[in-house]
Amino acid sequence: MTTTAEAPGHAGTDPTDAPRPYQSYVYAYPHKTAYRPLPERPALSDLWREEPKGALSLYLHIPFCEVRCGFCNLFTRIGAPDELTGRYLDALERQAVAVREALGDGPDVRFANAAFGGGTPTFLDADELARLCDIAELRTGADLRAVPLSVETSPATATADRLAVLAERGTTRLSIGVQSFVDAEARAAVRPQRRADVEAALTRIRDTDIPVLNIDLIYGIDGQTPSSWRTSLDAALAWRPEELYLYPLYVRPLTGLGRGAAPLTDRAWDDQRLRLYRQGRDHLLEHGYEQVSMRMFRRSDAPAQGPDDYACQTDGMIGLGCGARSYTSSLHYSFEYAVDMREIRAIIDGYTATTSEEFARARHGRRVDGREARRRHLLQSLLQAEGMPLDDYRTRFGAGPFDDFPAELAVFAARGWLEPWDDGVRLRLTPEGLAHSDALGPELFSPEVRAAMAAYEPR
Repeated sequence: MTTTAEAPGHAGTDPTDAPRPYQSYVYAYPHKTAYRPLPERPALSDLWREEPKGALSLYLHIPFCEVRCGFCNLFTRIGAPDELTGRYLDALERQAVAVREALGDGPDVRFANAAFGGGTPTFLDADELARLCDIAELRTGADLRAVPLSVETSPATATADRLAVLAERGTTRLSIGVQSFVDAEARAAVRPQRRADVEAALTRIRDTDIPVLNIDLIYGIDGQTPSSWRTSLDAALAWRPEELYLYPLYVRPLTGLGRGAAPLTDRAWDDQRLRLYRQGRDHLLEHGYEQVSMRMFRRSDAPAQGPDDYACQTDGMIGLGCGARSYTSSLHYSFEYAVDMREIRAIIDGYTATTSEEFARARHGRRVDGREARRRHLLQSLLQAEGMPLDDYRTRFGAGPFDDFPAELAVFAARGWLEPWDDGVRLRLTPEGLAHSDALGPELFSPEVRAAMAAYEPR
């Protein structure tokens, strides 16, 4: 494996000359590496005053894990010494109170869905998880038992007492990062776990009343073969998870794998990942799953869980915690971003010392003007298998995507990535376009965002 750059690539002069398929996972736009300090530190009350607040998303970030996987570039640290989790929850509560005051107490403030992510939220013990739920409900006003609530967990922390708290407090979806059911592959990804422990955790999860189980798997691990990939797919399917995410492996700077050797050439690894992606996609489709995006597959009879990957297109996001981001229509903001463990520890320590007054202002982010909003809408909608209703785009922006992005869409069509849109109803990717989502998405980044990401110094 070789290090794959996060910065988006450029298309060649020939529109049929497709870029490398694995450039970056576009889960949000603009990326946090395009954020910068906000010298004016705007008050949250000013930012949210004119925003629609009737269908907000709530995200609480817990930046702790028991181990750091070799591929992980998430904002998280290993362990929490000296009662750090308690201090972190104290700060999270201060932030929640400050944010709720900025939103106001009017009847127009309502949360439509909630999620606990990380890190690993279930790194917290059962009492701390209960307190986390209390913060979400009592301090922000979210009714966790009345809205979809998704929580991330790991095999080592999915204990019966933690799961009981989550089930009792209204969790509707639990996502567990397995990555591989083959022990040797887990070790190659620097994820120390045994299949027996994974299976035991899945048994405990299925013993709860949480209706949706998601299992994350990774393809492209060093030494992985079509046969071993089939082993992991079948092992996951045996649990009949309502959802499955298939992630391509990325090796990024400052991660454990990013410091290691590179036994494969870039092109060879690209080809391997594309083969394994297609194998996994076809296998899941044959077993009654529907493709939602390049990564996400849902069992055809699974209960609906509200918005999918591209939530917050028009509604706001409230992120609490030092790795969370918040979205208004004109500003995306968060705390500083880092991958290096020493930098992460310093940011977490700074977060736990933040006062209520400081939490009432945005400190780090990026302005999003009308042109960027168009890019974001097109990018995040088009990367869904169902595509983008053209009328939704026209109604919101007063023009069609072909008016705003004729060159980009022409290139995608020439590569065979777009379905015909003669009916004028929906813009949709072909199966091959979905397979190249991690190349297509970055090509829609604006020159300004591209430049800011390139200028970012990893820390």
